[in-house]
Amino acid sequence: MKKSEVNFRIELDDKNVPETIQWDATDKPGDMDHTKAISIGIWDDAEKNTMRLDLWTKDMPMHEMKMFYIDALGGMAQSILAATGDENMSRRINDLCNELGKELQNEISGN
Repeated sequence: MKKSEVNFRIELDDKNVPETIQWDATDKPGDMDHTKAISIGIWDDAEKNTMRLDLWTKDMPMHEMKMFYIDALGGMAQSILAATGDENMSRRINDLCNELGKELQNEISGN
């Protein structure tokens, strides 16, 4: 059986705010080893809910943070389609992502 690992290394400032986030994975694509944000959801089968770990560096621009979460939602739309075949839910999430993306573009351009 093949095994894979994902590791994160977080450097915190004196107030425990992330300054750098580095990651490594057995099967990671390319040479990327740092990021400005991570969002991990873990299903708690006993409680039937999701535990979340969201971290971002203090130098991550707000518009990039919003873009990160819009893109993460879009990824969830693809995942829900692949996992359940629920085209309606996937389409509705994608519609929301498109709407939020347009709002963000207007915000960035000052409209």
